[in-house]
Amino acid sequence: MSESFSNWIAGEWTAGATSIENRNPSDGSDVIGWYAQADAGQLDRAIGAARAAQPEWAARGLEQRQAVLESVGRELMDRAVELGTLLSREEGKPFAEGKGEVYRAGQFFTYYAAECLRQLGENADSVRPGIEIDMRREPVGVVAVVSPWNFPVATASWKIAPALAYGNAVVWKPANLTPALAVALTEILSRQDLPAGTFNLVMGPGSEVGQRLVESPDIDAISFTGSVPVGKRIAAAAVANLTKVQLEMGSKNPLVVMDDADLDVAVKAALAGAFSGTGQKCTASSRLIVHEKVHDDFVERLVAGARAMKVGPALAEGTEVGPVVSADQLAEDLRYLELGRSEGAELLCGGERVPCATEGHFLSPAVFAGTDMGMRINQEEMFAPITAVLRVGSYEEALATANATPYGLTSGIVTTSLARATHFRRHSRSGCVMVNLPTAGTDYHVAFGGRGDSSYGPREQGRYAAEFYTTVKTVYAAAGDPA
Repeated sequence: MSESFSNWIAGEWTAGATSIENRNPSDGSDVIGWYAQADAGQLDRAIGAARAAQPEWAARGLEQRQAVLESVGRELMDRAVELGTLLSREEGKPFAEGKGEVYRAGQFFTYYAAECLRQLGENADSVRPGIEIDMRREPVGVVAVVSPWNFPVATASWKIAPALAYGNAVVWKPANLTPALAVALTEILSRQDLPAGTFNLVMGPGSEVGQRLVESPDIDAISFTGSVPVGKRIAAAAVANLTKVQLEMGSKNPLVVMDDADLDVAVKAALAGAFSGTGQKCTASSRLIVHEKVHDDFVERLVAGARAMKVGPALAEGTEVGPVVSADQLAEDLRYLELGRSEGAELLCGGERVPCATEGHFLSPAVFAGTDMGMRINQEEMFAPITAVLRVGSYEEALATANATPYGLTSGIVTTSLARATHFRRHSRSGCVMVNLPTAGTDYHVAFGGRGDSSYGPREQGRYAAEFYTTVKTVYAAAGDPA
């Protein structure tokens, strides 16, 4: 029998009303475990515990908070091989990526451990004589964290770590596709010196537990990463209670390849951006916008590179592209492949089920060519190991094409022209711009977020996280008569 895992509510491991099965996408015969599903009463208990615990946690000394976050971060980094194996087993990304994600999650905690000691206020003289002004940041309160399955521990960590660093309590609802890493991170947090209820793990279906969580008047802020439709529903629910929201949603990231590009750099960036993480990244290069002078050469090299990528089980040696996360996601990917063909795009390679020694959701990396911006495969987020090439005749057309979607998370350009690189950096309608680099790949100590339908609310990561996890208080004080 597979092991059963519980929620963490009010400082106690709590069995769910029901449970769900978690299977390895690389091997359908491998059941990782059964994971608790909370009911409404358990969620309400978690929220109530968070409200009760938050003032005590906020009153803790800065070094006490620092010690907790440092301990969590160090343990994640020390256990990166172990937990990275578990991550790859349940989510499907190759082991090197799984191990790297766990280590990066640890870096988020150690970064915000240091930020605990950098919470400095501001002061000013009033325009009125004899009055001094002090401005400081205070915790926003109870934060609901709703995290995705594609980066099950890194994305959650870049939300949970700053929330705790700034003195908030957390109620975390992870994606049901990847509960194992949620329990692993929670187990580490459960051993820390946190007041009971400061941190709560509430696993359950988004339509029930998630919806009730974001509709609760006892939640002060909601940080969500996921799809645009769900993000908009969360925003609508939050408005009723005037709850602060931070939404990271869809993307349709372009990589522009100019006629002066180093094609070795361009192909390497395109392959990494489009197919790492099985293309299941919000920063994936799903549109490759290529100047007509280098189009054919670039495409030939790209297809050769895609065909050479090894598809297989996440933990198998040499795997570069792991399985799609679930049967449902695989069906959606196959639907987009058929849609691209029906729209007139030419499938140059990939898009085929790959047989392996184990029964998994394996799909070969796919490259479409002969596409245009009127096609849905160039307008909708596919979240798949699929990319589409668009031919353009000038830099101006490339920039306009790059900006021609409602999204604006990441974008990239490959060029040897400083003038073009500078112009693109200034005029690309995206929150993150990469020059001669893959669109996928960001650092933990600087702001992350997009424009348009990609993001809503304050930026994540780095010092910019304070804008969401704190509220500013301005204090006026009469200086008094020194005599």
